[in-house]
Amino acid sequence: MDPRHATSEQVLAWLDEVSDPEIPVISVVDLGIVRDVAWDGDECVVTITPTYSGCPAMQVIAESVTAELNKRGIKKVRLESRLSPAWTTDWMSDAGKAALKGYGIAPPAQQAIDISGLSRRESLEPEVACPRCGSMHTRLVSQFGSTACKALYQCLDCREPFDYFKCH
Repeated sequence: MDPRHATSEQVLAWLDEVSDPEIPVISVVDLGIVRDVAWDGDECVVTITPTYSGCPAMQVIAESVTAELNKRGIKKVRLESRLSPAWTTDWMSDAGKAALKGYGIAPPAQQAIDISGLSRRESLEPEVACPRCGSMHTRLVSQFGSTACKALYQCLDCREPFDYFKCH
């Protein structure tokens, strides 16, 4: 197939092979940061939205997306960053959430919500299941885990610490 005739769906399937550099078990497509794929003449335009402004992984992701498409024969790639609407964990696929859990990271426990009307406890501490044993008997240890988009929790049953991918 001539890569210039690839459909957006085909390009998305190729990009599903690009892993997030911080969480290698989830693709940039399943993470929901690839927002659009379009053609502008013979140039493939991929629109991405960072998980949060200033995410240090975005440069590596951009390079990996370009490299994957170059490998597939697409020589002209333009990446566009879109900050609005802001990325939300609601954009993660179910397969991506399952991959996080299998990797030992608790996936987002709820849909992202407007927290302006919630109490501090409600807005900061969702009910999070342990990705190892499934127990809901967990506690927040720190608002920040191994990366800024994760919080550190501990299971009070199996006693294991684990990252929780925060809703945003």
